Amino acid sequence: MVHYYCLLGGLMKTSKRLIGARIKSLRETKKMTQERLAEKIDINTVYLSNIERGMANPTLDMLIRISDALEADMWELFDCRHEVSPKELREMLKKLANELDEDKLKNAFRVLKVLAR
Repeated sequence: MVHYYCLLGGLMKTSKRLIGARIKSLRETKKMTQERLAEKIDINTVYLSNIERGMANPTLDMLIRISDALEADMWELFDCRHEVSPKELREMLKKLANELDEDKLKNAFRVLKVLAR
């Protein structure tokens, strides 16, 4: 496992996914099902599942309701340090690589080549 820190500024798609994963982690720590959390915040489980998978863009109001229901401080939702499997990390790298222009992609390849030694 690798620790990964979310970047709230740049990588919005990745950040949404990580914030969703953090919500899921907090929910599981509280031994709460998706059904129970969804009920507490008055949404359906499909929408909560989409939030946890980074497929939905929750409003600030929704994030406040989630943090209240999880009895967590709001900042904890954005504390995205969590364990990421090597498979997930490879997928994130692929997505990032697809967003790079040709010059940046070449530079990234050079850096990875050095790290792989």
